[in-house]
Amino acid sequence: MSKAIILDNQFEKASEIDLPQRYDGINEHNLYLYVKSYLASLRANSASAKNRGEVSGGGKKPWSQKGGGRARAGSITSPVFVGGGVSHGPSNNRNYDLKINKKQKKLALEYALKQKTENAKLYITDSIAVASSKTKDAQAIVKTLGERSVLFVCQMSDEPTFLAFRNLKNCYLVDANELNAYLVAAFHSVVMEKAVFDEIIQSK
Repeated sequence: MSKAIILDNQFEKASEIDLPQRYDGINEHNLYLYVKSYLASLRANSASAKNRGEVSGGGKKPWSQKGGGRARAGSITSPVFVGGGVSHGPSNNRNYDLKINKKQKKLALEYALKQKTENAKLYITDSIAVASSKTKDAQAIVKTLGERSVLFVCQMSDEPTFLAFRNLKNCYLVDANELNAYLVAAFHSVVMEKAVFDEIIQSK
C-alpha cells in the first residue's frame, strides 16, 4: 500500500502513514486530461493577424489591368503585397479551454499524490512556517529534505513564510486552495501540512 512519510519538527523522517484504499486503481488518464486542460487554460491567445478584408486601404486599383507588363492586381491589401493581409493567419478569437469535471479533477489530484507516495516523495509535517522570513532558513529546510525540487503546501501561509520561500528557484509555496494535480506532478517531491493532507484524504 502507498505510504506518505511523516516528518518531525526538524523535517526529518519520523514515521509513515497509509493512503486510503480508494487511491488504488485510479486511472492515470484522469491526470492526463487535467494537465492538458490546465496548460490549455494558460495560453495567452493573443496572436492575431489581419486578413485582406481587415487591412485599411485598397479602394483603388494599383495599376491598369492591361498594358503595364505586370501581373494584374485589384487591391494593395492582397497577401502578395508587403503590408497586405495575411493568408490564414492566427486569430485571437479561438477558445482553447478544455472542459474537465470536478470528479476528474479530484481523481487527477489523488492519482498524482499516489504517484508521489509510490516514489516516497510525499511528506507530511505539522507546520510549514519560517518566522524569520529569511531565505537561508527556508533553504535549510530544502537542504534537509535533499530533494531536487519541492512543492510546499500550507493550509494558509503567512507573509514571513512567503517571503522566505519566494526567491528559491527549486521550490514553490502554495496555499491549500491553490493545490492542483499539475503542481503535484510537476515537482519532484511534495511537502504538505497535516491539516491539508487530512482534508484531502477525508473528502468524498
